[in-house]
Amino acid sequence: MLSVLLDSANGAANAGGTAGMFTMVLWLVILFGVMYFLMIRPQKKEQKKKDAMLSEVGIGDTVLTTSGFYGTIIDIQDDTVIVEFGNNKNCRIPMAKSAIADVEKPEDAAAAATAVVEDKAEEKKGLFGKKKKDAE
Repeated sequence: MLSVLLDSANGAANAGGTAGMFTMVLWLVILFGVMYFLMIRPQKKEQKKKDAMLSEVGIGDTVLTTSGFYGTIIDIQDDTVIVEFGNNKNCRIPMAKSAIADVEKPEDAAAAATAVVEDKAEEKKGLFGKKKKDAE
């Protein structure tokens, strides 16, 4: 009788161990799923975005390097670009494309400059209109 009770207790423990093992594996799967969606997936999206940006780089584009310098691309050779910094034509440095952190196309820069000028003109109009009203 005692051996039957011990055998049934061992069977219950084994069943509980199997369920515990399944639960642990399930938690590990959930943990890796959460890590994928919070860490790996956003990093892959960011890498795709950077690869697309670097593939569209062209001569004449203004770039920001990873070291914080602004320059203009004057030549592209495979994975290397030659960047000219400042107004000094002698300051040309070859660097890897991967050292580019941000790209600004000349058309985008011209559009942004035009928008700033228009905003300032409207602001001045508004200020002068207020002064006239205040004077009356």
